[in-house]
Amino acid sequence: FWSLLLYSCKEVTFREPQPVGIAPLKEIPQKLQGEYLTRDKSTGEIGDTLFIESWGYHFKDTDEKDWLGNARLSDSLVIKFYQNYYFVNFKEGDQWVLRLMKEKSPGVLELLSIDIQDDSKRKEMLRKISRKVSVKEIVRGEDTFYQINPTPAQLMVLIKEGYFTGIELRKNK
Repeated sequence: FWSLLLYSCKEVTFREPQPVGIAPLKEIPQKLQGEYLTRDKSTGEIGDTLFIESWGYHFKDTDEKDWLGNARLSDSLVIKFYQNYYFVNFKEGDQWVLRLMKEKSPGVLELLSIDIQDDSKRKEMLRKISRKVSVKEIVRGEDTFYQINPTPAQLMVLIKEGYFTGIELRKNK
């Protein structure tokens, strides 16, 4: 869950919020707002809780004692809506990290990213992406960013071809 919501030490990033040319939302739509539970795929255990508000999001750990973080819509958290996806862009230094949210069914969201954390799969994934758009490697201390600059159409091809994967979040009713 955390590698999806927060940035990791190896990320596919962007020069500007995606998709380029689409206006950002001023607030998160009512239908997405609520409390979402994460569930461990292997054990089925309930994990951390994500709260989506009109102004951004925040989350708590599993024992619901500690707030783990939050983010407000701002010049460093930009959300756009395009072709039935919510593009959650957040700034890390001079790079933009992207997560996608899609309403799969009422009360169920998919949270997606390009996963390149696994060393054994990273080179192959980056090779495939580089066939679609150019990839620029940027190293900042311990972090490595693989920056791409797709058009909206190229970005949608990456989504439709399955480069973005992730988890389901279920709304707590």
